Amino acid sequence: MLNALQVFTTVFVGLMVGVEFSVAFVMNRIFDALPEDSGQLGRAHGGRMLGAVMPVWYITSLVLSAVWAVAGWHNPGAGLVVTAGALLITSVIMSVLLLVPINNQGKTWTPENRPADWKQQMNRWDRFHYARVAVIVAAFTLLVAALA
Repeated sequence: MLNALQVFTTVFVGLMVGVEFSVAFVMNRIFDALPEDSGQLGRAHGGRMLGAVMPVWYITSLVLSAVWAVAGWHNPGAGLVVTAGALLITSVIMSVLLLVPINNQGKTWTPENRPADWKQQMNRWDRFHYARVAVIVAAFTLLVAALA
């Protein structure tokens, strides 16, 4: 049963990392290259869509990692899982304090109501997001290492 939990948790976190990596290095670059207001509208839609899904994904990843850490406490790699969990906690804190406030504003913007500095705010969000992606990639890497 522990093996199934380990594999499921690793795949679940890995998929989350893949989505966030894609947002950072694929989707936002596509949005930024679109003409006129299309990029801003794409970011707003993405903020609404992923803003609804990702909190559940982050919290579930954290809970799964915590269950794995408790269930496998006496197994080799438990320290790696605990560290991965700490990194996932860090990513949730980063999200709530840094990214969600910007996202909550950006997802309501239209070409008619967006602030003059909307691009600077999106660039700020991007920088925070790159840091968060690095944190969750590290967490995922630790979970993979704990499987070995």
